[in-house]
Amino acid sequence: MAMDRPIPKVMFVIRQSKFRHVYAQCGKKDKCYENLRISKNAHDSSFCAVNPKFLAYVTESQGGGTFVVLPLNKTGRLDTDYPKISGHSRPVLDIKFNPFNDNIIASCSDDTTIKLWYIPDGGLRHTLTEPVADLKYHQRRVAHVEWHSVASGILASAGYDMKVIIWNVEEGRPLTIIEGHPDTIYSMAWSRDGEMMVTTCKDKQMRIFNTRNGELITQGQCHEGAKASKVTFMSDKNRLLTTGFSKSSERQYAIWDQNNLEKPLKLEVLDSSSGVLFPFYDFDTGVFFLAGKGDGNIRFFETVPDKPYSHYISEYKSPSPQRGLGWMCKRGVDVSYCEISRFYKLHSTKPLCEPISMIVPRRSDLFQTDLYPDTLSYEPTLSADEWSTGVSRELKLMKIGDDYEPPSTGYEFKAVSSPPRRQSSISCSPLRAQFSAPLMSNGVWGSGSWASSGPVRTDSVDSAVNISSVSSLNMRRRFTVGEIKTDEVLEAENKQLKELVCEKDEKIKHLTGQIRVLKSQMKLLERRGI
Repeated sequence: MAMDRPIPKVMFVIRQSKFRHVYAQCGKKDKCYENLRISKNAHDSSFCAVNPKFLAYVTESQGGGTFVVLPLNKTGRLDTDYPKISGHSRPVLDIKFNPFNDNIIASCSDDTTIKLWYIPDGGLRHTLTEPVADLKYHQRRVAHVEWHSVASGILASAGYDMKVIIWNVEEGRPLTIIEGHPDTIYSMAWSRDGEMMVTTCKDKQMRIFNTRNGELITQGQCHEGAKASKVTFMSDKNRLLTTGFSKSSERQYAIWDQNNLEKPLKLEVLDSSSGVLFPFYDFDTGVFFLAGKGDGNIRFFETVPDKPYSHYISEYKSPSPQRGLGWMCKRGVDVSYCEISRFYKLHSTKPLCEPISMIVPRRSDLFQTDLYPDTLSYEPTLSADEWSTGVSRELKLMKIGDDYEPPSTGYEFKAVSSPPRRQSSISCSPLRAQFSAPLMSNGVWGSGSWASSGPVRTDSVDSAVNISSVSSLNMRRRFTVGEIKTDEVLEAENKQLKELVCEKDEKIKHLTGQIRVLKSQMKLLERRGI
């Protein structure tokens, strides 16, 4: 009789993670934004931006480029005549809020310009056409803009002229011009400390640059497909996250070691859809999200330090495709519901924007400290001048707790004045004058004071854009005989006239409506023979 052999036991090890049960929750109807004219442009941008104060989206327009900025609490049906921002002469391609001042938003357009706008608390009352800053240097349309992650007043732009320009928007001049891309730039991203920038290009190469001097650090083959690829930095462990396509048009995501771009650490095929995938990486939790244009789903993954480097968590599915997504910063999430992230979905088939919350289920109602580590502060670590001179500091972090309240205002945004010109044929020595003042509801400068602070640094780049590139940010003083009238005075008078015209127009509309009612009543009386 054969001896009974023991049956080997199979051990199943469950991976320990606090994000294994993350789920997505759509906002109810009273939390959605309805009757939106969302852009139908085929450009591979999100067309949406959001912060704790405002929601912005690019609109469909004729004869120019417009976008709308709504207060975050203005949910429900939007009026068709709601004020817009319409300063661009061609379609708007990308919009981004300033991470250190929730009232400042940057936009780039097909008209080759980048413009900065001030949005007053409570939103716009009238259509805004005059920007705070007008940055001109690109020779072709500008596809993408990205604010610096830790320095105030630093903005990067990528155009179809194959250039990435890093701007000091407070002075209205380029600091660094990154060249070396032989074809269209698909995407760009700052590192968390802002010392490096990574780009993907139509030539299927991924490049990492030093943002201080524009030198190329390294480059390597990215995804092999011909369609657009996107990239972002991951955590502080020298890793990159990319999305793209294979030779057979399968959608992929890959994780890379930024010091060795010859081969990815991980490459995974997702599906065979045709929409461009956008990566969103949360530095605080190590969770990243993948969402594609034209898709109805959002996938969640969690990163780990060793192989396999990432784990699939779950997926949000919807029958309605998305045209774009806005991603809320950590300052705007609701910690009372254990919300770790929130997206604002622009629908492709409906005039609707819908919030989608990513929630970690917890039984306790207490604040969950393990879900909310210290995050980047709303106060900048460096000023624009400090960053441009090579200063480096440790990242300034902040705590988010159940008693956290978003700040009412961000850092003081400063504009620079051009020198006064008494005669057009005589050029004065350039003086830098800082002007700091609150802005009115329609974006016109209010009262303030002038303070000269010495000569401006000039170089070959500065001289190329000294006059034409900073016409709006550098507010010029106009001189008349016996009286000095500044631009802000003229703009204030112009604003009053516009408001008066709007009031008269409203009265005319009201009277016209009353006349129509009276005419209809007279016709009714005539039919009755009275």
